[in-house]
Amino acid sequence: MNKVPITLENGKTVEVSKGTSLIELIKFLGRDGDPLITAAQVNNELKELTHKLNKPAKVKFFDLTTEIGMRIYVRSLSFVFIRAAREILPDCCTVTVEHSLSKGLYCEVRDKTLTLDIVKKIEKRMQEIIKANEPFEKRKITKEEAIEIFEKDGQTDKLRILKYLSKPEGIIYKCGWIYDFFYSYLVPSTGYLKYFTLQFHLPGVIIQYPLPEQPDRIPQYIPQPKLASIFYEAERWGEIMEVDTIAALNDFIVNNKLPTLIRVAEALHEKKIAHIADEIFTNKDRGNIILIAGPSSSGKTTFAQRLMVQLMVNGLKPISISVDDYFVNREDTPKDENGEYDFEALEAIDLELFNDHLSKLIQGQEVEIPTFNFKAGRKEYLGNKLKIRQDQPVIIEGIHGLNEKLTYSIPKDHKHKIYISALTQLNIDNHNRIPTTDTRKIRRMIRDNQFRGADAISTIRQWPSVRRGEDRNIFPFQEEADIMFNSALIYELAVLKPFAEPLLKAIGPENEEYLEAQRLLRFLSYVLPAGCNDVPYNSILREFIGQSCFYK
Repeated sequence: MNKVPITLENGKTVEVSKGTSLIELIKFLGRDGDPLITAAQVNNELKELTHKLNKPAKVKFFDLTTEIGMRIYVRSLSFVFIRAAREILPDCCTVTVEHSLSKGLYCEVRDKTLTLDIVKKIEKRMQEIIKANEPFEKRKITKEEAIEIFEKDGQTDKLRILKYLSKPEGIIYKCGWIYDFFYSYLVPSTGYLKYFTLQFHLPGVIIQYPLPEQPDRIPQYIPQPKLASIFYEAERWGEIMEVDTIAALNDFIVNNKLPTLIRVAEALHEKKIAHIADEIFTNKDRGNIILIAGPSSSGKTTFAQRLMVQLMVNGLKPISISVDDYFVNREDTPKDENGEYDFEALEAIDLELFNDHLSKLIQGQEVEIPTFNFKAGRKEYLGNKLKIRQDQPVIIEGIHGLNEKLTYSIPKDHKHKIYISALTQLNIDNHNRIPTTDTRKIRRMIRDNQFRGADAISTIRQWPSVRRGEDRNIFPFQEEADIMFNSALIYELAVLKPFAEPLLKAIGPENEEYLEAQRLLRFLSYVLPAGCNDVPYNSILREFIGQSCFYK
């Protein structure tokens, strides 16, 4: 039989010749236009477009409107940037892919001084490589061959991580003269990468690329100086601890130095929280409303508790108010596009009552705080009366904390706005970035399983909705913060791994979430596991793995 049936996502079945590649299938279906397809799911396995179809299969394509499709596009684009930068700045300069910033990917070229003119030359060379439509050649090689290649090319970061890989063989890619390793797939050739631009961002470069909602255009560049400063701070912390990649973390674990690393990382957190408390105390005459906001699994609750302790050290007596107690009654809750209650919408909060109570409190009046009965879906008044002194801080934690509309009755200069998130993470090596959203996803997965009776499938399934809420209600207001706190801990993936791996391995190929589980397992495979005995009981990490001193 020379033909094989292929079932598409819409249920339609087509027959193609054995050995037909996914690229050829896309052309056969007339889907080789925009939005660009970069990979496909074949019988619940992620495959590159060069994959050949030799047996009946179910095929689902991923284009630039999907997270998987965009991730492959950006990874491929970064490879072209690495090559172009090394051609414009020869003598083995070190290119590092750092983190997301301003809707792009921030990179640095170490040991070289970048200028606007050099960045333009790199961009021009990238355009030339893309126009030439050069293939990304995939090669299976032995570990010994990989060591020889990367040793010759001076990629010492690759050599450090290779020593922790147990498999005797692996995959590397070649583009022109340069070899590189990536922990996931690339597009077939450089000609796929039509949309990009470079933005000079001292001391590095931001690679700008399309967003899933507009896959054929580059978004407007909007500087994020406060966020950038947190990344620079994290880089300094990494230098203090001498940990810059997963390989370096593994070295600490192998050499039994992880307990010291944990103590230093936690001390840096405590010092930062103490500094925030000192700043609030110094400016207490400005106002006593402290707003804490951040995306899911940032550690907001533990951070708020630790901040309260440090404020007490300064002689203050903070109290906290939960925004959740000010939800509107269930029948008044707005609904989303699917007709479901949207509890994350700002309109789900009784803003008038909330602001009335805040303004009365800071003027010394007594108010009766409601308690929201989630089962009944309405506010109840149980005699919880509150009155504060003029200098007594009020801590308010919630996703809308940075949005001025939440506390419209309080002048802006009377509030301390704090943004908290796991803003940084160790990358596998100089070119393989681990998105911080993955760290938060793993944190939430563990917490949901430990304390909410939910499995990893549920967390992965809900995550796109969580992300949409963050994109709508949190991320647009990041730069409104007076203070930013990075809740990431440089050692945490090693501690989280033993909790996360069994949950992810329980997701079988029959589940739609299998692809994502396999992706997370793939990058966790580069991390050596560590126990949690040395993690302090007041650590933000305890909010997810358990035994926090703040929860009884």
